[in-house]
Amino acid sequence: MELILKKDVENLGFADDVVEVKNGYGRNYLIPNGFALLATPSAKKVLAETLKQRAFKEKKEIEDAEKIGKKLTGLEIKILAKAGAGDKLFGSVSNADVAEVFAKEGVELEKKFITVPGGTIKRLGQYEASVRLHREVIIPVAFEVITKAK
Repeated sequence: MELILKKDVENLGFADDVVEVKNGYGRNYLIPNGFALLATPSAKKVLAETLKQRAFKEKKEIEDAEKIGKKLTGLEIKILAKAGAGDKLFGSVSNADVAEVFAKEGVELEKKFITVPGGTIKRLGQYEASVRLHREVIIPVAFEVITKAK
């Protein structure tokens, strides 16, 4: 079944992509939840025209995303966490914690656009998160998990 995505769908594609999915997934999940619509010939023509008009705006969005990326890579990010013996954390550090630090620095990002290695971090140390600012702009951001000084 060929569909046009209306919204970004994790592990499938971005908005306005034409994707091929199994019939049940499209008919029972994507279409009823408003994530996609059938890729009929007329819908494809409308999509092509929309993409042409959006190309200029897209260029501006990419430039803005790259500016934010430069700002993020310039930040020295330290996340405070409680730790026990052997540098093991009480709890964990996730993408939500990284998003919270970015918000304090003045960059509002949704946590779903931040990928932390392994999903969660359970030890002190240096790590690198991937931040997706735009479908074409993904930047690595280094951060450090530290404990409060005793």
